[in-house]
Amino acid sequence: MNDLMVVTLLASGILYGTPLIIAGIGELLAERSGVLNLSVEGIMLMGAATAFWTSQSFTGGPDWLALTAAILVGAGVGVLVALILAFSVVTMQANQVVSGLALLIFCGPLGLSNYLGAVGNLTSTTGLHRLPKLDLFGLGDLPVVGPLVFDQDLLVYFSWAIVAGVWFYLTRTRAGLHLRAVGEEPNAADAMGVNVVATRYVHTLIGGALAGVAGAYYSLIISVNWVNNITAGAGWIAIALVILAFWRPLFVLIGAYLFGVVTSLGFTLQALGYTLPAELFSSLPYLLTLLAVILASGRLSRFHLKAPAALGLPFRR
Repeated sequence: MNDLMVVTLLASGILYGTPLIIAGIGELLAERSGVLNLSVEGIMLMGAATAFWTSQSFTGGPDWLALTAAILVGAGVGVLVALILAFSVVTMQANQVVSGLALLIFCGPLGLSNYLGAVGNLTSTTGLHRLPKLDLFGLGDLPVVGPLVFDQDLLVYFSWAIVAGVWFYLTRTRAGLHLRAVGEEPNAADAMGVNVVATRYVHTLIGGALAGVAGAYYSLIISVNWVNNITAGAGWIAIALVILAFWRPLFVLIGAYLFGVVTSLGFTLQALGYTLPAELFSSLPYLLTLLAVILASGRLSRFHLKAPAALGLPFRR
C-alpha cells in the first residue's frame, strides 16, 4: 500500500514542503514584528552553501556531528545576513523593500552564495553526509501513516514543532501579544513599555536563522550536493506563503505541503514511467503562487485577514 502513487506523492510533498514551512514561519515572525524580509531566497542560498561546505569539511567522525555543525552554520549565516537587514531597516530606518532586494542580490545566485560554491569547489563533490530518516518506534512500515508520519527526518519533526510553538507563542503568551502589538501599532506598544526595536531585531534574526536552516535542508537532504541557485525560487514561495496563510502558522504548513506536492508531481510521475515536459511541472509551483495570491487578494476568501498594519513601516518614536 505504501507504494501507491498517492502515498509516494504525499511523502514527496512533505519532503519539498518542509523547507517552505521553516522559511515561511521565520518570515511570518519577522513580518508580525513589522519587518518585510525580501532577502529570504538569498539567505536560503547562503545557508545551503555554507551548510554543505561545513558538511564536506567533516571527512571523519560521526555523521550526526557533521550534520549538526552544518545546520548550525547555516542558521548562523542566516542570522548574520538578517542582522544586516535589521540594522538597515530598524536602526537606520532604510526602505525595507530596497534593503531586502539589495541583500538578495548580494547573497543570491549571482552573488556571494555562488562565489562560495566556486571557491569551495562545491559543485564537483558528492555529499558525504545526509540527514537520515528516523523510523520512530519502528512504525515506518505501517500502511500510509508509516512513511508519512513515523519515517521522517529530524527537520520534518522540527518544522511541525515550530508551527505548534509559534501558534502557541502568538496566541497564548504575553511576548506573543507584544509582538502582535509591535506589528500593528508600534507607537502604542512603545507607550505600553514594549521595546519595539528589540522586538523587531529578535524576530528578524530568528527569521534569518530559520531561512538558513531551510536552505541547509536543500543541500543536506533534498539534493545532498551544491549547485548554484539550488533553492530555485523557494524563498519567494515562502514569502508568498505567509501572505496566502494570512500570517497564521497552521495555514503556512498546509500551504507549504500543497506547494510541495505540486513541486514533486513531475518527479513522481517520471519515477513511475510517465514522460511529460519537465518545463510544465517546474512552472506549476509559480503558477499556483500567482493564482493563490490573486484569490487571497480578492473578497472570495472566507479567511481574509489584513496584514500587520505596520508592516514595512519604520518605527519613529
